[in-house]
Amino acid sequence: MEGNKKLDVIIVGGSYAGLSAAMSLGRALRQVLIIDSGEPCNRQTPHSHNFITQDGNAPGQIAATAKEQVLKYPTVRFHEGLAVRGRKTEAGFEIETQAGEGFSSRKLLFATGLKDMMPPIEGIAACWGVSVLHCPYCHGYEVKNERTGILANGDMAFEFGKLIYNWTKDLTVFTNGPSRLTGEQASVLEEHHIRVNEKEVSQLLHHQGQLHTIVFKDQSEFAVKALYARPAFTQHCSIPEELGCELTEQGLLKTDIFQKTTVEGVFACGDNSTLGRAVSLSVSAGTMAGASLNKELIEDAFRGSVTAPGTI
Repeated sequence: MEGNKKLDVIIVGGSYAGLSAAMSLGRALRQVLIIDSGEPCNRQTPHSHNFITQDGNAPGQIAATAKEQVLKYPTVRFHEGLAVRGRKTEAGFEIETQAGEGFSSRKLLFATGLKDMMPPIEGIAACWGVSVLHCPYCHGYEVKNERTGILANGDMAFEFGKLIYNWTKDLTVFTNGPSRLTGEQASVLEEHHIRVNEKEVSQLLHHQGQLHTIVFKDQSEFAVKALYARPAFTQHCSIPEELGCELTEQGLLKTDIFQKTTVEGVFACGDNSTLGRAVSLSVSAGTMAGASLNKELIEDAFRGSVTAPGTI
């Protein structure tokens, strides 16, 4: 293996969660390697919000500042590459990159995020994170009181409608086909003047990601300023599952409050293990993961060193 045999932790994923964990570990004098492919899920989002001290800054700017600060700790290294394989060894774990480089460590942390699966609607990928939004707490203030849509159906449409109504009353739910709302749900939305449109969506017209018109398959159009959506997702990295880490019903890595997965020695933090997809929450989870990893490394060092009372 090319990597340093003395590595305590390999962190796969060097965005907000991974960098936050690396800072905790670097301050705990741990030998850490961050492997990152440079493709965060919010890479085309122009501004990040709802994170004190960073409100309104570009996501890339926040990550660059974090990386600069983390790498001031001499025991932390950063490696650009895509991790593609991992395996358990007697001494810990090994990670291999797409370029064939190998690294070994005692523990693993996956801060690898999620991959959003865009529906087959022309233009939606270009608007994702810009004017097609997932979270009103992150982006709702910037489009408050604007003509807004929700791309969802059934229970998701109903709950999303109630949520977004807090930011704008000019609201339409686009079910993209026959509505699966119950009669009661439809009545509640109607009572609050939330429109329901069942036409199938064909295309989103936009200018550099800024949505202005929804085009339906019948060629009719609907003007909107923003559109909320919750597309399906999959894990960005398959290595945790290959190592045996369990997933939740939602497809997230299952972790406890200390960010431990179901595989001993493997931790996860950030979007890959929570429905709360926000920069501030990723930073918080990374801090917890780093502290938990250091605690586990300490316990490993002292395991078997304590003599039970009354023994020789």
